Amino acid sequence: MGGLFGKHKKPASRVTEQDKAVLQLKQQRDKLKQYQKKIELNLERDRQLAKRLLGEGKRDKAKSLLKKKRYQEQLLQNTDTQLEKLEQLTHDLEFAQIEIQVLDGLKTGNVALKNIHEVLNIDEIEKILDETKEGIEKQREIDEMISGQLTEEDDEAVEAELDAILDVSDKLPDVPKERLPDIQEETPEKPQKAKQGTKKIAVEA
Repeated sequence: MGGLFGKHKKPASRVTEQDKAVLQLKQQRDKLKQYQKKIELNLERDRQLAKRLLGEGKRDKAKSLLKKKRYQEQLLQNTDTQLEKLEQLTHDLEFAQIEIQVLDGLKTGNVALKNIHEVLNIDEIEKILDETKEGIEKQREIDEMISGQLTEEDDEAVEAELDAILDVSDKLPDVPKERLPDIQEETPEKPQKAKQGTKKIAVEA
């Protein structure tokens, strides 16, 4: 029962300290961008207001407003510099994470390769090759012994069996034993008109 109501262990979080740092950098970047938009809106508003004050002849107020505008423009330039640094830092940190993943993959691959080499070491491979070579040579000796015991009659019997296997005479149709009838050549008859012409010439002579 105690096992059922015991506390379950929480799965290990996959979020690393580097992931948290990247997230914080991106949040700061987004805040700076929002601040930039706010300053840009203020600059445009102050510019329109200074233009209206000049139209009303209030030069000193317009000048004071433009000084404020100038200060905000410098702040805007500073935020641009800060944004560039944040972007570069974020990029470097993300690239470092990729490098760590690559190194982890190489480490895992090297361990797996080392385990394979331990299973199939050079001595083991040479032993397998020697056993294979020995088996081939033994089979060759057996074949030579068998073929050496065969007599000339055995060779003739093997050749006859091969001929029987290759013989296809039983698959051909039987040759007819009865004599075929002779074919008489017929003499072609001459046309009747030609004979009549010959007789007519003889009478006139």
